[in-house]
Amino acid sequence: MSRHLTASFSYFENLRVVQFNAYSLVKHLKSAVKHFHSTNSKKTTSLVMQSGTNDEILEISQGLIKGLKCTSLYDQIYYSFEGIPYAQPPVGSLRFKSPVPAGGWLNVRNCTEFKVKPVQKNNLGIIEGSEDCLYLNVYSKDIKSLQKLPVMVWIYGGGFSTGSCVKDKFGPDYLMHEDVVVVTFNYRVSILGFLSLSDPALKVPGNAGLKDQVLALEWVKQNIVHFGGDPNNITLFGESAGAASIHYLLSAERTRHMFHKAICMSGCMLNNWAFSYDAPVLSCLVACSKGYKGPKDNERLVLEFLQHLPANELIDVDAINDEVRARGYLYAFMPSLEPYESGDSIITQPLWASMKTAWGNEIPVVIGGTSFEGLLMYPRLKKRPEIMTRLAQQPEKLLPPDISLMSQRKLVRGLSETLRETHFGDKELNEENILLFLDYFSYRLFWHPFHRVIAARLKYASASTYQYCFDFDSPTFNHHRNMFCGKDITEGVAHADDLSYLFYSYYSRPLNNDSREYLTIQRLIKMWTTFAKNSNPNCVYVNDWEEVTTASIYKWLNIGSDLIFGDMPTGVKNKFQVWNNLYGENLIE
Repeated sequence: MSRHLTASFSYFENLRVVQFNAYSLVKHLKSAVKHFHSTNSKKTTSLVMQSGTNDEILEISQGLIKGLKCTSLYDQIYYSFEGIPYAQPPVGSLRFKSPVPAGGWLNVRNCTEFKVKPVQKNNLGIIEGSEDCLYLNVYSKDIKSLQKLPVMVWIYGGGFSTGSCVKDKFGPDYLMHEDVVVVTFNYRVSILGFLSLSDPALKVPGNAGLKDQVLALEWVKQNIVHFGGDPNNITLFGESAGAASIHYLLSAERTRHMFHKAICMSGCMLNNWAFSYDAPVLSCLVACSKGYKGPKDNERLVLEFLQHLPANELIDVDAINDEVRARGYLYAFMPSLEPYESGDSIITQPLWASMKTAWGNEIPVVIGGTSFEGLLMYPRLKKRPEIMTRLAQQPEKLLPPDISLMSQRKLVRGLSETLRETHFGDKELNEENILLFLDYFSYRLFWHPFHRVIAARLKYASASTYQYCFDFDSPTFNHHRNMFCGKDITEGVAHADDLSYLFYSYYSRPLNNDSREYLTIQRLIKMWTTFAKNSNPNCVYVNDWEEVTTASIYKWLNIGSDLIFGDMPTGVKNKFQVWNNLYGENLIE
């Protein structure tokens, strides 16, 4: 077990290209495609165009697209098609509503580059992106493969408030070492993706962002064969809000058979930042904050007002975020229980009821997180130390909201004192002990909800569940810790640090092939792609990773300087048991 795991859990536990628009060329291409299919029935159509040796033309259900033959950072050849529309632009009367499938086109569509993000206010406070954002990227190791390749569909995180699929953030270079097809896509975030209204006539029940994800999966199922992918072997993998999204999709009957296995990295739907109980009241609240003067009980007028606001004005919901944080949320607009059922509903029953009956209990899942998830909270606690002061003065606020709701008032104080003693011992709850707060938030915001999900799968799932803890600590390549903490904290594996070893990003750099960081990339890529291929992550780098049903919920694969499957550190196990005791018989509902 690496020292970092023990420390964090035990102690503070355009390109410019030529566009082909000539009708005659399109007609010629379609004729060539038809001939190619008739003479190569087992191959996927891929035509090299004379406009450049790296251009590739494919025919998909919507028409012809042009992509590129690329070379990765480490000299792997792959094929890239970026910016393929899977839905109509969700603008005007479609704002806030379920996505509508994209139509086709007559000419060859240029899909060589895509840099559009959904409208969002990013972590620097800058509003960026476009409402016309529902596009996807496909990266294939071999579009001509006779044997169809496993498909891996990535869902990004960002608290359902930020994020995108742009290659600058999620470059496929590392994944293209393996014979897979990788898909990334945009979905709507914040108020544009998760506004909810109660009136069925308005057709805005919420979760439009999740419904974007479902439509993207439908597109993949229909079209991925053209890229060499196997539509009957699709793995979803995602991090943070992306992992929580996958958990929702595992529980939505509408997505049955759309994918076949899942990897949930640092997120699940039990995380309190992944579900809102207050969605119905937020629509009027945000409208009034933007200048709405009409009747507050008229949702139709509220909707019309919000649909006519400029997107850049609408997306700035900082004031609403601040208000809901007093209720224990991180962000205002998140997935929520839909107030009525419709043809494309995603969340229609309480979370535990959906987990119990989830079709996803029938497919294998990998679930885990990083060893010091709570480092994510460092910049917020530094900016707002009153959060720590409030927890010191009102220790009952240490408890998650559902504990306070389900427990009798006289029991709440005793439970909160137990939790305080577990994470802080005899230390003062103040800024000097900020690392202890970060350890506490690791469990509250991340690890204990994961633990409950794994316990639920032990009870309800018939398929395998593999548990891991990403604990590889690099002084130079754990980029998210550096983003969160700067030079204040230089050790510990923060939330999203594992992304550095899965995708080539704007903050990455080439590595020496003999470095520990490069080896960690090789290991993570091999385990994840092996799971995508055959539903079992054991591979050349690890052969003893057991599923929880045959091992124990208190065993995991520690992905550190070495790969070690075994018992969690005693301190981790003890803290899980304390958190379990908070829920008692309600640990698994």
